[in-house]
Amino acid sequence: MTPAINLAKKARVAHKIHEYQHDTAAESWGGEAAEKLGVAENRVFKTLVVKLDNGRLAVAVIPVSSMLSMKLMAKACQAKKAAMAEQVEVERATGYVLGGVSPLGQKKRLFTVIDSAAESQESIYISAGRRGLEIELSPGDLAKLLSARFSDLQQ
Repeated sequence: MTPAINLAKKARVAHKIHEYQHDTAAESWGGEAAEKLGVAENRVFKTLVVKLDNGRLAVAVIPVSSMLSMKLMAKACQAKKAAMAEQVEVERATGYVLGGVSPLGQKKRLFTVIDSAAESQESIYISAGRRGLEIELSPGDLAKLLSARFSDLQQ
């Protein structure tokens, strides 16, 4: 079990675990998850960690087929600027390796914003903490677990 799955279980949140054989040559980890699980890409969300102009890290959860707007993310975090965090910072703060970063069960709980597109879905898929492992849960439950807010984040 990963910290993400353990957190969902401990909180008694309804969820399903989906596993697939990860291909190290896959161009897009999120796209690979959608394809191998037979799920529309707008239901599979990726976890991106950004560094804000005040030095804090924050998490954006957006559909795998979309691009994160740094301006919209900064605004949602009440910052002036946002940029992608360095791999070392991401792995140190979350405890996960890139491609398997989950918004759940991170070492340091980071401020999290979920793209508002999630609200139109009954359930979404997010990384469960390693490549080839996804957790499916309702967007509302994800927001509650993370004390996250919904906001438009896509370019």
